[in-house]
Amino acid sequence: MARLEKIVLDNLRSAPKKPCLWWEGDWWTNEDLLNLVEETTAALREGGFKPGFRIAALLPNSPLVLGLSLAAWSLGGAISPLNAKSGVPSLMGTLKLVEPCGVVLAPGLEDLIAPLEEEGIPRVVVESASKAMAPLKLRDTSTEDESLAVIFATSGTTGLPKAVPLTHGNLLDNSLGMFESLNLLAEGDTVLNVLPNFHSFGYTVSGLMPLVKNMKQTVLASFLPPVEAMRAIYASETNVLIAVPAMLHFMIVAVGKGAPKPKDLKMIVTGGDRLNVQLDGKAKEILGAGVIEGYGLTECSPVVAVNKNYEERRVGTVGPVIRGYEWKLLDDKNADVTASGEGVLWVKGPSVTTGYFRDPAMSEGRFVDGWFNTGDYVKMEDGYVKILDRVTDIIIVGGFNVYPQEVEAIINSHPAVSQSVVVGIPHPVNGEVPKAFVRLHEGASVTSREIIAFCKKHLAHFKVPRSVEFMEDLPLSSTGKVLRRLLRPGGK
Repeated sequence: MARLEKIVLDNLRSAPKKPCLWWEGDWWTNEDLLNLVEETTAALREGGFKPGFRIAALLPNSPLVLGLSLAAWSLGGAISPLNAKSGVPSLMGTLKLVEPCGVVLAPGLEDLIAPLEEEGIPRVVVESASKAMAPLKLRDTSTEDESLAVIFATSGTTGLPKAVPLTHGNLLDNSLGMFESLNLLAEGDTVLNVLPNFHSFGYTVSGLMPLVKNMKQTVLASFLPPVEAMRAIYASETNVLIAVPAMLHFMIVAVGKGAPKPKDLKMIVTGGDRLNVQLDGKAKEILGAGVIEGYGLTECSPVVAVNKNYEERRVGTVGPVIRGYEWKLLDDKNADVTASGEGVLWVKGPSVTTGYFRDPAMSEGRFVDGWFNTGDYVKMEDGYVKILDRVTDIIIVGGFNVYPQEVEAIINSHPAVSQSVVVGIPHPVNGEVPKAFVRLHEGASVTSREIIAFCKKHLAHFKVPRSVEFMEDLPLSSTGKVLRRLLRPGGK
């Protein structure tokens, strides 16, 4: 399969004066983006970037994210977009795993310089997210196969770093499959690119797919404040919104506060979290289009299923599995129960990675003979996928995964805390939010506000518990394992 940068660069060169991306009030042409790619490639080459190297990026959505990706690929390397707000311990653990030759930092992240220096990782703070960085003397590091394009990082269920390596073939297959499945899309449409670039949904569907298929994109560094985001959507005449469900709520509220509605909106596509079906009617009434829901996982580059259009969609499902996938349903004993129409979804295909980055132990059991265990219990209805529940305890907050054990590890490090358990509770906007149940050391005293403030110092905002309940004893099984289900609302 062709390399991504060749397809994208050929597209850009074929029409240099054509509008490509909207950024901070102006349209960039294909030529503008090409120039940024060339300057960024020169900076990497001067710094000693070699085939198989990885460059880490802590940048907002911006032209530079696209330019840096294309530059790294042009030199036979890969990029790892990371979340600057994930907390220093988590970030440094991920960097040790990914082993980048250097890190590109956005302005305002100077507090990361000292930890990077301690680890001997070269870094450069860019002057602007729309300009090439200054040349940086990169460190020698191990090399990977040149088929590797992107490494997405997240915390594993144990709280340890987990990284998902995706190849050019993975990403290209998924970009093309998504474009073909959403059969209302056309070259020339303008797609909203505001989902974080360290999130595979935003990176692939909002950023990469438009470049591959000659679509335009509106690049916003942040969705906040929503009123300003809506003004940008209106000004750029964005007609395809890619969002997580929580964003739709804020878009609707922003319009109610006087923000402009999108012009001639063709489609709203959501993923990353379960959709509250009530939002569909509100979105159609207020924004001008209903919601087409899809489903994916980072390990699948990410899209697995999506409703194709408004005529064929089934509200409450995530649509049919997109082309290129094989799928089957297994029970908890790994017996095939596909015929029953209900079970844990396993998938196989060219969008699926082969395993976690440098972690065969974590890969074992999730990747078997080319098949990937999604960890989601689903029901297949006439070819449409309905997500019934997650097999794991992951909490999804506004489209972002929160792993309870990672949050618990932070809470348990508080001197007053003996033990904690974190579960997800329903939230009208974010789908779920974390709630902590805490048992204190005998004689210790601390308030829920103090626990939350402590978490805010060490965790990304979406991982911080919204409420804390103190308990003298946590519910335990006969083997001493905490029974999480009893702590969830309505738990039995």
